[in-house]
Amino acid sequence: MRRLTLALAALLAAGTTAAWGEDMPLSYEKPQIPADHSALLASDDPQVAANKRLVYDMYRIVLQAGRADRAGEFIATNYVQHNPNAAQGLAGIVDYVRKTRPERPIQDTLDLPLIHLMGEGNFVTTAFVRPEKDAEGKTYYSTWFDLFRIENGKIAEHWDPMLKSEAPIDPNDKKI
Repeated sequence: MRRLTLALAALLAAGTTAAWGEDMPLSYEKPQIPADHSALLASDDPQVAANKRLVYDMYRIVLQAGRADRAGEFIATNYVQHNPNAAQGLAGIVDYVRKTRPERPIQDTLDLPLIHLMGEGNFVTTAFVRPEKDAEGKTYYSTWFDLFRIENGKIAEHWDPMLKSEAPIDPNDKKI
């Protein structure tokens, strides 16, 4: 039995090395982006559906359209921000939006390449395709995630993968 376990472990390790070895080419294919956002907003739980709609509309109106003046409709005054490039509270997100993007017309749906919107309890996570350029100037696709905590019908806390060393971004510049 021990030999079989060791043999299986060796096969798995060899397969893992081959699958993730340096010879594996990077994928430059554009991921599938759902056209129907209403399906992403749906949930059997009415509170989860409301939380997903809150985050979606905040993205659409505040972050996509640059309407910092409307941030208070979606974001709590004592908003906790985990992006190291934005200040705390509602005032911090208002300032960040004003500094990073112009005002644009408000669209009925997100133009940003949303691939998934997940909600569970008081949390909503967005996942967006993020086109980037490699060292040769070739486009590749990464993913941007945001996690929001909802409290009393407003966004109370936010996490994303932004590093302090990165310049603040306008996600609208990352469309496909």
